[in-house]
Amino acid sequence: MSSALILFAHGARDPEWAAPLRRVQAAVRDRAAGLPVEIAFLEFMSPTLADCAAGLVAGGANKILVLPMFIARGGHLKRELPEMLAALRAAYPDVEFALGDAIGEHEAVVRAMAGAALDALGA
Repeated sequence: MSSALILFAHGARDPEWAAPLRRVQAAVRDRAAGLPVEIAFLEFMSPTLADCAAGLVAGGANKILVLPMFIARGGHLKRELPEMLAALRAAYPDVEFALGDAIGEHEAVVRAMAGAALDALGA
């Protein structure tokens, strides 16, 4: 089975907004050589989730984890993203699409943000 990872982010009008996500993408690629890792955006930026998934499927991926790069599960992740995944599953019935938890809900990320906050304070 050929796996791939999509880092799914909100998007913004300012293209510089995506720079930290590209750093995450590069770090994942460094740690998992050969794993296709792409970034998809909900709005304002491209590629969309559908376009990103199409490219990965065309490249041979048949198991794709969509990892929301959001602090928490809000409306986009509770309503819109499940609808998008349902459409992808219908379009690619032979591909397994899995949905990860919002990145900000992972304990390691919570601890890293707390540490960064204390570092900013100088504590």
